[in-house]
Amino acid sequence: MFRSKLKTLLLAITGIILALSLISYPEESFEASIRGLNMWWKIVFPSLLPFFIVSEMLIGFGVVKFIGVLLEPLMRPLFKVPGVGGFVWAMGWASGYPAGAKFTARMRQEGHLTQIEAERLVAFTNSSNPLFIFGAVAVGFFHNAHLGLLLAAAHYLGNICVGISMRFYGKEAPDKADEQGKNLKIREALSALHQTRLKDNRPIGKLLGDAVSSSIQTLLMVGGFIILFSVVNKLLYLLHITEALAKSIEILLSVFTFPEMLSIPFISGLFEITLGSDLISRVNDASLLQQAVMTSLILGFNGFSVQAQVASILAQTDIRFKPFFFARIMQGVFAGLFTVILWNPVYVRFNNKEQPADALPVFGDGARDLYHNIIDIGPLITIFSLMMYVIILFFRMKNNPKI
Repeated sequence: MFRSKLKTLLLAITGIILALSLISYPEESFEASIRGLNMWWKIVFPSLLPFFIVSEMLIGFGVVKFIGVLLEPLMRPLFKVPGVGGFVWAMGWASGYPAGAKFTARMRQEGHLTQIEAERLVAFTNSSNPLFIFGAVAVGFFHNAHLGLLLAAAHYLGNICVGISMRFYGKEAPDKADEQGKNLKIREALSALHQTRLKDNRPIGKLLGDAVSSSIQTLLMVGGFIILFSVVNKLLYLLHITEALAKSIEILLSVFTFPEMLSIPFISGLFEITLGSDLISRVNDASLLQQAVMTSLILGFNGFSVQAQVASILAQTDIRFKPFFFARIMQGVFAGLFTVILWNPVYVRFNNKEQPADALPVFGDGARDLYHNIIDIGPLITIFSLMMYVIILFFRMKNNPKI
């Protein structure tokens, strides 16, 4: 009872402080809000929407179940999750966070995962996508395409290590899937695809409309969190809370002989990874290896902004958030360690080795060009998609006034 009252008091005080801060710093809050909005409608919305829509359609068509049956012999012994986790894992890598949480929650709602399996799966399927690592962080912030390969390798290897570690999380009674996983064939996969499509008897038009509506609703929620944490991060800096938190980080950094100037960018990155990565790249007193390690840490941790998005998605199910949070700490540590381990064999070797002009730098330039193209056309895609959403919602409300 006392703990509940204390929690209520803390939440109330936090809300009052936030409101007073917004009143005290209206101009700075507005600028931070615009920054978050620009990030959402220029980058996040147009880059995630196609993945979300296509994934929803693949689920309805039964393709995910087909893939799940095929991948059962791989995912079950390696990560102790059903084969459908392979689809969630791949989409999480390709589209970035919070896609892994969205698809894990959907698989749980469809009954493809138990609660423990869903908690294992969501722990390692939320990753930064390659476009962000190469285009935004490596090329955009550090102006170094070679660094993208190191950051990506450390990030995804850390992600795999988290998945393998989480297989030991939770206890479940052995089921038939564990015994039959090695004997599954193409025929069973095709049968599962067909049965799933028959079970979901929605017409293609309705299926597409549901996919668009569900995807846009999720992205609107994501946009709200991005804007909120952009403002919160700015207010924490203005109130000198970031500086106070950085003092404790400076002690830890000194143990590893990292410059104290990295403390404030690191704290900022714990809240929002884009801002943190940008600030880390501007610290001239740190070596490139130290900057890469700190960037890998915050990329693996995901930032509280992404974690809040995931928590909101998981709240719609019985999937607990605590295992996901501890997994983020694990991935940050793993990613930082892999950055140090791979520094010489990956970065130094490829950076010093003479390569054709169209090798890695061209990949980096391509990622940068694609990243900037998304920024240029992103607002148009966002506006068009929102208009389509409004039209779909209008006709649904017209046909069914109870909506």
